[in-house]
Amino acid sequence: MSAIRRKITSGFGINNFVREESLAGILLILVTIFALFWANSKYYDVYHYIWYELQAGFTFGNFTLESSLHHWINDGLMALFFFTIGLEIKREVLAGELSSLKKASLPIFAAIGGMVVPAVIYSFINSGDPDYIKGWGIPMATDIAFALGLLSLLGNRVSINLKIFLTALAIADDLGAILIIAVFYTETIDLMELVYAGFFLSVLFIANKAGVRRTTFYAIVGLLGVWSSFLYSGVHATVAGVLIAMTIPVRPRVRENEFITRLGSLLDRFKREKPNNSTLLTEKQSHLINDICKLTDDSHTPLQKLEHSLHPIVAYFILPIFAISNAGIHVDGSIVSLVFHPISIGIIAGLLIGKFVGITLFSWIAVKFKWASLPVNVNWRQIYGVGFLAGIGFTMSIFITDLAFISEEFVEIAKVGIITDSILAAIIGMAILSWRRKVRKKS
Repeated sequence: MSAIRRKITSGFGINNFVREESLAGILLILVTIFALFWANSKYYDVYHYIWYELQAGFTFGNFTLESSLHHWINDGLMALFFFTIGLEIKREVLAGELSSLKKASLPIFAAIGGMVVPAVIYSFINSGDPDYIKGWGIPMATDIAFALGLLSLLGNRVSINLKIFLTALAIADDLGAILIIAVFYTETIDLMELVYAGFFLSVLFIANKAGVRRTTFYAIVGLLGVWSSFLYSGVHATVAGVLIAMTIPVRPRVRENEFITRLGSLLDRFKREKPNNSTLLTEKQSHLINDICKLTDDSHTPLQKLEHSLHPIVAYFILPIFAISNAGIHVDGSIVSLVFHPISIGIIAGLLIGKFVGITLFSWIAVKFKWASLPVNVNWRQIYGVGFLAGIGFTMSIFITDLAFISEEFVEIAKVGIITDSILAAIIGMAILSWRRKVRKKS
């Protein structure tokens, strides 16, 4: 595979992806701290009114769709977040770290362990209460932005391969979380609405096969058809985002060999053109540059262009807004009693201990039986550190919390557990990775 093909198939590059996720993670940390202070200040009433009481929506004839900002964020904006995750999953499966059995084995084994063990631990702790047990899916998630944001603070002290491993693990983890939301956190299903959604998805798949590349077409059919059908079906609307992402074309209009030939021809013509005696381009030079831009655009796939344009929006707008509206836990009473509630204990034990044990144990089994191998320049101590960092569930865990529990009290307890765990997981994970650096200096 040539350098150009690697560039085309890798989206906007793993380094750019990791960098954006890292910055987004740091932003999430700051926004979460802000939300916690706001929700526990004298302005809590303002916080609650803005996110939970203020209504927004639209009316079209006799049809009215109106809800709180919190609901619009969790069912609307987060659908775009899941759509972006779907694009990332599709890219990774086709041409990334999940594109071959050799590449995908270790992250997939680690992700499976990191989902199964936390769920088992939570279920064991809360098996005696039918209401508490509903939160078993909460400790199964990993917040890739938070984890990579902290990992980025170590700079080049950790290998890029460790960051890639964590990224691939978290993407596989996200896929598992999406399946859990679709299958286990759907109570009532309107089959007719799912039929409508299936019809519109079929339209998108057929359009893909027919060579339709206009992203506006996929946006209109996806939003008005697939997303709205899921919204009324009972299956959470965010699942629609992932399914729509699977229909986005991955074939460029101009293939690699044609791109090279045509680009060379355009550059030769540009070189032969006599320049002006001023800083302005000649009319022909300007047309040639426009042709080069058009050719370059046609050499990208719709999937990559969408991912490249949406990722900053998700990282720097949607996730921070989600964090502000969801992480503002108003603690009324003893924080200690909330932390030591069975729901909170189950989440903390599941994410902090379960993630570490699941990721490291399943990784060790995969390497021991030669089903996978450690990435280059990555050792077991770093895997241990990542095992704890992956215990930062935050975004996905909070999202699943709102699906798992109806009681506001349980939601508050769960969020306290998630934030407590995230702090502990971050401290332990960073300590392990930093301690390794000091040991290396002494040797």
